[in-house]
Amino acid sequence: MASALSANSVLELIKNRRSHYPLSKDLSVSKERISEVVKEAVKQVPSSFNAQSNRVVVLFGAEHDKLWDITSEVLKAIVPADAWEGTAGKMAMFKGAAGTVLFFEEQETIQGQQKTYPMYADKFPTWSSQSVGMLQYTLWVALEAEGLGANLQHYSPIIDEKVAAEWKVPSSWKLDAQLVFGGKTGEAGPKDMLPIEDRVKVYGA
Repeated sequence: MASALSANSVLELIKNRRSHYPLSKDLSVSKERISEVVKEAVKQVPSSFNAQSNRVVVLFGAEHDKLWDITSEVLKAIVPADAWEGTAGKMAMFKGAAGTVLFFEEQETIQGQQKTYPMYADKFPTWSSQSVGMLQYTLWVALEAEGLGANLQHYSPIIDEKVAAEWKVPSSWKLDAQLVFGGKTGEAGPKDMLPIEDRVKVYGA
């Protein structure tokens, strides 16, 4: 029996995925459901030679708040005082969301690949980054499908050490990005697009 799922169904989800700011602590689905979606995404997203180098930590509630308190503390030590107000506002906005997904790459896995397949040694870090990027996007779209808003942040490497200490993250896990999620508080902003004719070429059709 043919599947009812079509490319249009998938593309509609992709089209709906946007960066939402700010977010609320209201969740349209349970924490258990979100955890389930995260686990399934981690299992299904591809990786080079099926290396499965992606690692994830999910923070809800007070643990999520703690992450953005840590990030604020780190930034306050390096951001000029006359620029702090804007940064503090961003930190408060992220903290106001319901949770954060932390994405990591397992360096021991990458190094193991490099030893096993030396011909491709210089490629494995890139391929791992591509895999974690696919995971970030997959989860972003999946959370959108569950009615949640999200935005992707990159505060590595300045928070890496404190994050590892706080959540007992193995030293071989390298932090890559942070997906902030929560309830939508409004519509996403406008999105400008370049002409598709300048971005896609088709031959032989």
